[in-house]
Amino acid sequence: MSISIWQIILLTIIAYLAHFDFNSIQLFTFNSLIWGLLAGLIMGDMKTGVEIGATVQLMSLGVVAVGGASIPNYPVTAIITTAIAISTGKGLGAGIAIGLPVGILGVQLDILWKMFNGWTAIKAQKYADEKKYGAMQSMTLLSTYTAGLVSALPVFLSVAFGPSLIKAILDFMPKWFTSGLQLAGAMLPAVGIAMLLIYMPSGKMMEYLLIGFVLSAYLKVPIIGVSLIGLALMYHAFKELSKKSNAVVEKTDNAVTESNTMIGVDEDE
Repeated sequence: MSISIWQIILLTIIAYLAHFDFNSIQLFTFNSLIWGLLAGLIMGDMKTGVEIGATVQLMSLGVVAVGGASIPNYPVTAIITTAIAISTGKGLGAGIAIGLPVGILGVQLDILWKMFNGWTAIKAQKYADEKKYGAMQSMTLLSTYTAGLVSALPVFLSVAFGPSLIKAILDFMPKWFTSGLQLAGAMLPAVGIAMLLIYMPSGKMMEYLLIGFVLSAYLKVPIIGVSLIGLALMYHAFKELSKKSNAVVEKTDNAVTESNTMIGVDEDE
């Protein structure tokens, strides 16, 4: 069974929407079952699509992207695997074997897009400082709408020209280029956490940040243990702030009462 042009177009569109969803509202980002179902519907075998989507869903359990880390694109894997499995009639095994190189190319493209996204963020900030809000919005939209190409491009190439083209692209990449992408990919989680700290009141809470760093980096406390200690410190800080807030309210009430007494105002009036 060959894949028709309209099927290639629809598979490319849902791949684009899958990555667009990942970078926007995240309705079905981590639900490969939905993307397998849609791919199966396009290919005319929804049952196989659901089975493959559920299998890929199980493969993705427990995998999360921390900071700016790039993880395997499981929705794309579900789409590619479903399309190949149904079109070749060779089932899940053949689809996964072909989806793997596509996933590798997707990770490389994701790293490239995140580097591009950093450039657009700098340009958008520059335009915002210059009060060029139209240009700033254009840079933001450029980043948003190019995100889907990370998934759409490898899906289109693989279903339109076959997996051999994906392998040829990967083989064509020089060693220094792929090593550089791997190094950039390893740095992205640290960059993501650093960006997160910019938006958090880390300056006011530096002591808690240092406690967590020492617990994790030097004392090797698991992340759940660090989280529980953070929760205890947060509860203690909340109680102290509540006491201070109640003291201010009580002091204000007393001042108002004394003021009313001095001017002879009856509280019942």
